[in-house]
Amino acid sequence: MFNRRSLLAGSTLASLAAVSKASLAALPEPVIQTSPDTQAPLVPPTGRPYNPVVTLNGWTCPWRMKDGVKEFHLVAEPVVREMAPGFKAHLWGYNGQSPGPTIEVVEGDRVRLYVTNRLPEVTSMHWHGQRLPNGMDGVSGLTQPAVPPGKTWVYEFVARRPGTFMYHPHADEMVQMAMGMMGLWITHPKAKHPHIAEVDRDYAFLLNAYDIEPGSATPKIMTMLDFNLWSWNSRVFPGISPLVARQGDRVRLRVGNLTMTNHPIHIHGHEFEVTGTDGGPVPKTARWPEVTVDIAVGQMRQMEFIADEEGDWAFHCHKAHHTMNAMGHDVPTMIGVDHSGLAAKIRKLVPDYMLMGERGMHDMTEMSMPLPDNTAPMMAGEGPFGPVAMGGMFSMLKVRRGLKRGDYTDPGWFQHPPGTVAHEVGDAPAAAKAAAPTPRASDVEVQVRKPQGHHNH
Repeated sequence: MFNRRSLLAGSTLASLAAVSKASLAALPEPVIQTSPDTQAPLVPPTGRPYNPVVTLNGWTCPWRMKDGVKEFHLVAEPVVREMAPGFKAHLWGYNGQSPGPTIEVVEGDRVRLYVTNRLPEVTSMHWHGQRLPNGMDGVSGLTQPAVPPGKTWVYEFVARRPGTFMYHPHADEMVQMAMGMMGLWITHPKAKHPHIAEVDRDYAFLLNAYDIEPGSATPKIMTMLDFNLWSWNSRVFPGISPLVARQGDRVRLRVGNLTMTNHPIHIHGHEFEVTGTDGGPVPKTARWPEVTVDIAVGQMRQMEFIADEEGDWAFHCHKAHHTMNAMGHDVPTMIGVDHSGLAAKIRKLVPDYMLMGERGMHDMTEMSMPLPDNTAPMMAGEGPFGPVAMGGMFSMLKVRRGLKRGDYTDPGWFQHPPGTVAHEVGDAPAAAKAAAPTPRASDVEVQVRKPQGHHNH
């Protein structure tokens, strides 16, 4: 939920003592968000109208108008992010969340952004992909001095071109981005644009990754490739909200990649066109249909499609390891290994020992494997037909007829028409399965237990 709080409260008093009360009073009050749920789009209360985006498991930063300038206030600070039900990470972010709030403006807006540093080290803010004065580009040591702890700096420029952009530090970048410091920036066109269509639903999210050992909460900042949590907006399935659309809606997906590797993002049941990149909108003559788009490090891709097929359609990264949670990379392959009689002997020494991997890994979706506290199970989603053997970068596009405009409520599981579900040969066609109400991500329980009697199981 939103809440407003003084920058001089609690444990931050000492670090912000250098900022006078008079100076703080002149700034727009920062708005803090703590809920991990997808928030409703922020309809612009002032300025030129536009169709706002929906940030998946995120929110849009409010602003104030002052003398014709849109003013935002971002607070760089340590945050606690619920990455999945029952699993929280100690990250760095902005305004209570990682990623920080989405900034939405209109082409031609003059924007003033206050950045307050609550971190234990210096920081800066780079506005990734923007055309702006060199001194506002936010590269510490090159275009500006770094922002010290306890200080508030201001950036001001005109949003010169429409598109999807990002923001992140350029000060101790390896550490600060590994800790989750990033956010989205959306610039809407000021008028009808020949290469930018009007859409009914406009979703946005960032790809990010962390290396958090089971049972711990803080990312290992020195990891380069062997991450074990691949996330969208610092959430992992089953904690990622579905993308809901009314049948026939034109849907836009804005996806930015601030991980250390590329991600082939794949949609089921539909095909899309890439209509924009970090460089701007793609001319219609340069587009082609796809079902997968590879998004490289530091890139943004904007895809659009017509949601014309009803159902619960998988939407995920197509790198198989990126659709699993807290997994180890040093587990030997046991497929085909005969464990006959061995398990009983091992259990005499390790009572909780469980066979794993001799027939593949799907059994892990059903077993109650002991886990340390604050650990996301590798595959933990439940669907209407049983376990969804996925985690990490996975969600669903839920297309339904008859939804109201602006209704983003999870409609529950799709009720398949009779005869449209795959079934065993020889059986009658499977009847449509009764749809159970879908719990919100915040209501889903993840069962975790501590190992007992042995180490590193």
